[in-house]
Amino acid sequence: MLVIGLTGPSGAGKGEVSRMLREFGIPVIDADEVYHALLVPPSPCLDAIGSAFGKQILRADGTLDRKALSAIVFSDPAQLQILNRITHSFVMERIRRDLKVLAQEGHTATVMDAPQLFEAGADADCQITLAVLADRELRIRRIMQRDGLNEADAVRRIDAQRSDDFFRARADYVLENNADPEQLRPAIERILAETGVLRA
Repeated sequence: MLVIGLTGPSGAGKGEVSRMLREFGIPVIDADEVYHALLVPPSPCLDAIGSAFGKQILRADGTLDRKALSAIVFSDPAQLQILNRITHSFVMERIRRDLKVLAQEGHTATVMDAPQLFEAGADADCQITLAVLADRELRIRRIMQRDGLNEADAVRRIDAQRSDDFFRARADYVLENNADPEQLRPAIERILAETGVLRA
């Protein structure tokens, strides 16, 4: 089974590319969805995060206060590294289990949609990697609109992430998403054809 690693910084439009890949009949494992599922109490992952960052990142009902955690990690790169170290191990364990199931079901390809693909070392589980990038100002606008953030918070989130050069140096394919995402469809079809996922 061909595993396609899909990644890119926040606001680049990775979700749109993921949606298009699903339309080609390719199952997608979304690392963010896996992460959110792992945070439902009782949760060893949530316990580990609470131990590292303190009770202030937990709500009264024991669930994660995402805003409180974001305020800590997006203003301090060292704290973000700690969070990533904790979460990557839990998320990758679950993803590898899901990949085995998909392979046993006979799928010829699957997508691993992971913002932290390279940082987590998850690219080692992929045969090809695809990065979605977009101009900084456009990403800021998209994040503000999507997440309801003010400009300062959107900029802080972007500044806490890897540069475009980081992705360009590592990805096998790069998609520039600075216009209507539908314009990416021919490039996606070409990549799928080149990798044997789509056959003439």
